[in-house]
Amino acid sequence: MAKQSKVLPVTASTNPVAIQVRKVVKDFAVGNEHLRVLHDITADIRMGELTMLVGPSGCGKTTLISILSGILSSSGGEITIFGESLIAMKDSAKVLFRRENIGFIFQQYNLLPALTAAENAAMPLVAAGMTLEAATEKAREVLRRIGMEGQTEKLPRMLSGGQQQRVAIARALVHNPRLIVCDEPTAALDAKTGRQVMEILREIANDTNRCVLVVTHDNRIYSFADRILAMSDGRIVGDHAAEDYVHDHG
Repeated sequence: MAKQSKVLPVTASTNPVAIQVRKVVKDFAVGNEHLRVLHDITADIRMGELTMLVGPSGCGKTTLISILSGILSSSGGEITIFGESLIAMKDSAKVLFRRENIGFIFQQYNLLPALTAAENAAMPLVAAGMTLEAATEKAREVLRRIGMEGQTEKLPRMLSGGQQQRVAIARALVHNPRLIVCDEPTAALDAKTGRQVMEILREIANDTNRCVLVVTHDNRIYSFADRILAMSDGRIVGDHAAEDYVHDHG
């Protein structure tokens, strides 16, 4: 059996804490019983950093980020994001909080096939009440900043996988959220394109007013992180400076 890492928090960073997680657990009902899939999760995720959550499939990574994003509710513990208690929020307040503070980037892009790149990227602004025309113009500006000049009016089927992921990044950034959550953003990409996507996310994470959390099991991109939280069987089993983790596991 592989030896588990001792959990030692990385304390070198003096950046303010964006997400504070304390003893979070999550149970799912299975018949008449409850299955615990997260066990006493405790971590601090800081502003101005790119934090990766790594571990094998089924270890609880996606469940954890779904809870941190307010999509799922925990079964216990405390979560504070930007100084606000997520546990204390009503569902309606969580929806508003996500809309104003969180941008999501998914492995499968989740683009609407009938909309252009700019229209897809504009959707968070439209959902917040901005007119489609104004939202699309702002989305074009974001797309241009991440290398999509000349591609803004194309439909998703006309774009490569890497270009579609850039549209997904623009959609996550267009409303200027403080937290960017990425679920396996490079899993469907080749190595070169994956590195290009991570270079964009790395630049985004350098903003001290923003926090980037990436779930991945792609060891090709570990070097882009500041910190790596390792998970196994629903537990955090290691909290590492990225360079140390890459040296041991890269």
